[in-house]
Amino acid sequence: MFMGEYNHSIDAKGRVIVPSKFREQLKDEFVITKGFDGCLYGYTMEEWANIEEKFKTVTLTSKDARKFLRFFFSGAATCEVDKQGRILIPTNLREYAGLEKDIVTAGVFSRIEIWAKDRWLENTYDDMDEIAEHMAELGLSI
Repeated sequence: MFMGEYNHSIDAKGRVIVPSKFREQLKDEFVITKGFDGCLYGYTMEEWANIEEKFKTVTLTSKDARKFLRFFFSGAATCEVDKQGRILIPTNLREYAGLEKDIVTAGVFSRIEIWAKDRWLENTYDDMDEIAEHMAELGLSI
């Protein structure tokens, strides 16, 4: 499970340090793709295989399913961690997430999220009481 929040910067070549706590789980290679809310999602190879398996049963007659599959899988890239603990984020994914200088890498349960710091700071949690109620209705409470 991934958790925690780490601040780094992206270099001119598009490389970013993967926090050491995350590297332990991600190993030498993992998948990143477009995420919701303008960030990138990173998955272990094992978790990515689980996601692929779930989507094998999706019917292509659904326009929404086709659109989602395009969004999620066309932007996916395998990243290899170099000896300095960095990955190279492809240009199309850097542009999608607005990654230019300061970034935040956050652990979110079964994935990591990579955010432009300004986008990360725009997230407000003023409505967490209401969200918690909706989560409880789904049977998820803490």
